[in-house]
Amino acid sequence: MERVCDPCWTCRSRRIQCDQSGTPCTKCEKAGIECYDKRPLRWVKGVAIRGKMQGRTHGGISSGSPVHTSRITRTAPSTPKKSYHALVQASASSGLPVTLQDPSMSHLDQTSKYYIDYYNERICKLFIVYDSAKNPFRSLIALGLKDPVLQKGILALAARHHANTGQSFHQLQAPASASLINANRDALLFKHQAMEALSRVLGDRTIEKSDTTVASIFLLIFLDVLEFGSGGWNFHLEGAKSLIASHRPQLEAQAGPGQTVQEIWAFISNQIHLIETLGATFLRPKVLSEFLLGGQAERQPQEEIEQSFLGCPEFLLSAIQFLSNERDAIAGKRPDGAALQTHIQDTTIMLELIQNFDCYAWALSLQRSRQPSTAEINNLCKLSQTFKTGALLYGRRVLDALTETITEQDDLVSELLGLIAVLKDDEALFKCVLWAIFVAGLECRSRAQKDFLVGSLEKFWTDTSCSNVITAAKILKDYWDQEEGLEGSSRWIFDIGRLGRDCLLI
Repeated sequence: MERVCDPCWTCRSRRIQCDQSGTPCTKCEKAGIECYDKRPLRWVKGVAIRGKMQGRTHGGISSGSPVHTSRITRTAPSTPKKSYHALVQASASSGLPVTLQDPSMSHLDQTSKYYIDYYNERICKLFIVYDSAKNPFRSLIALGLKDPVLQKGILALAARHHANTGQSFHQLQAPASASLINANRDALLFKHQAMEALSRVLGDRTIEKSDTTVASIFLLIFLDVLEFGSGGWNFHLEGAKSLIASHRPQLEAQAGPGQTVQEIWAFISNQIHLIETLGATFLRPKVLSEFLLGGQAERQPQEEIEQSFLGCPEFLLSAIQFLSNERDAIAGKRPDGAALQTHIQDTTIMLELIQNFDCYAWALSLQRSRQPSTAEINNLCKLSQTFKTGALLYGRRVLDALTETITEQDDLVSELLGLIAVLKDDEALFKCVLWAIFVAGLECRSRAQKDFLVGSLEKFWTDTSCSNVITAAKILKDYWDQEEGLEGSSRWIFDIGRLGRDCLLI
């Protein structure tokens, strides 16, 4: 299969979908503009393009020397030292875009300014369904400028993503260009500094734990998504849940810039619930503790698509959590007698509720800041259908384990593959479907289906540069090799955590 080019930087910066036809791409050629495959270097005299710093230089650099923020060398840090606090110790807004010329960033060095701008442009829209002025990830920038732990987490996310952009889906290797070598070193350094600073805060009882501490831990989970999804996200998740439970009253009473702390707090709590629920489905049973949202403070009367990481309907998320808990309840020993019948009845009822969930009505009911188009509503309907179909596939395997049967699911698998194929053309929504792709991979049997899913995973990598998708591809390949020649099995709901090393595949 001929491999298409990556989307060009020019189309991405114009916020249009690149046709990936080559360099130049057709869209840039028709528009009569320069087609860049990557963000072009901007060389300036001094350390700033405009403003008070225009023409000024760092000591030892002549005013005529070109400076570029991504070309600053860093020394690779030593390997960080290894509970939640033990793990951290061991690993030792305005709502408006923050630009390099923002006065609040004047105290930062050029490398930090570059990565904060990168975070603002690239990271904020990566981990949200639709980017908007209400993007909670962008609200964290103003908090991070005043908090060293959160700031280092923001910088580490940006640097790691930047370093990932030079990697191949099929063969990861050490970065070759000077820019990506520096980005890799910066990512290691910023992560090390974030973990060390977080360790000091968590270990010092005299330091008041703040909303920014929880936000810092929250970002470390996303950093793990960029770093293969298997480096300790579940430990960070447990740490964040523990901090939320013990400091909720103090944290909710604080005030912050831009969005209120309560709004940021609600967003983080909801996304932790989502990550925990979907992440737990591919973990070994009972690895995570139960996370309870405090009262109804975090529950919105109407779901907001611009405040969602993956766009999974809240009902389906609750249903998936129920099914995952059912799996955990029978993982050690299959119940018998009345207890078995109760589990079978409850799981059957839940599957019926999932089947009856109206995806189109959900897409229409979403709270938005603007009027959606018909195409947008239809695609959001399809996005919810991917979670619905994935939940049915997962839930029927739980029911199989209870009834000791193996249900034929080819129709559901084909339906899910069709939904994934349609969403490939919607870059904003396609980045939300890794969980569904992985479920489909665990159920598919034909070579054509497997090839389609590998191609989908490669496109996911091209769109996101999140290394956990490469981990997902490797796990699926190992699973397919292991299951070769077998007629089918429902045991993957129990075994995939062991095979997948408890990875976060969302």
